[in-house]
Amino acid sequence: MQSRSDAKPVLKWAGGKRQLLEHILPVIERCFPECIAKYYEPFAGGAAVFFALASRNKFEHARLSDMNADLIRVYSALRDDAEAVIAELEKLAALELSKETYYLVREKVRAKRPGKDAARAARLIYLNRTGYNGLYRVNSAGEFNVPYGSYKNPRILDQPRLLAAAQALQGVELLVEDFEEACKKAKRGDFVYFDPPYVPVSKTANFAAYHSVAFTSAEHARLAETFAGLRKRGVSALLSNSDTPETRELYREFDTRTVQATRAINSNASRRGSVPELLVHNEPYKKTKARTR
Repeated sequence: MQSRSDAKPVLKWAGGKRQLLEHILPVIERCFPECIAKYYEPFAGGAAVFFALASRNKFEHARLSDMNADLIRVYSALRDDAEAVIAELEKLAALELSKETYYLVREKVRAKRPGKDAARAARLIYLNRTGYNGLYRVNSAGEFNVPYGSYKNPRILDQPRLLAAAQALQGVELLVEDFEEACKKAKRGDFVYFDPPYVPVSKTANFAAYHSVAFTSAEHARLAETFAGLRKRGVSALLSNSDTPETRELYREFDTRTVQATRAINSNASRRGSVPELLVHNEPYKKTKARTR
């Protein structure tokens, strides 16, 4: 069995947080030098923060959730039967890598054909590895619409990584649910990390098509209220978002820190690369006291 200490994200995800771990993990470490009672991540995505914490045994329990049912299905299938997912992925990896094969697999995902969760999870992993830029994107009808990526030798099957992720996911709650509902039961001693679809920095930079229902300004305002509510309940929380006037206004009552992140998704090539992002903490960065349990 692969060790959870090797756990890393199994999906490429737009806005993934691996490159921000050096900024995120120290904040969590200062809040919880020993262990988090329960870790919540209501916008799971690639779950880079979750896997980093799991590899360090930093929580007793965890709850990952997202409104993207396909995504949660991948994690659930890995948690419940990783060997079956690997077996299905082996079949896909054995097929000739071509545009025709890619679109045949994509059509099965778009058609939402019923079947075993392992097979459905394997299809999404395959598309993630062979589709353009490793995107997950849907149209207004909720249909996966990422084009073929034209990679010469993508690593479709990474068995050690899948097994390590499966080990990290053991005992983890995995749910398709709204972010507010996801952390409703969080209490003192728990930690919540929010990584929502970002407030757009421009009209052309607005990529948030992870779900057919848009994450609007009203949703960002509701998220800010949820974030504030956690502080009132004594729950430590951290949020990442784009560094914009709107974001700063939403979280003006909290400690913020600007960090640099490399982003590759923008219709304007000159705006790709290192961009400022905002980390928002509901406790003072410099005055955080270690919790005792």
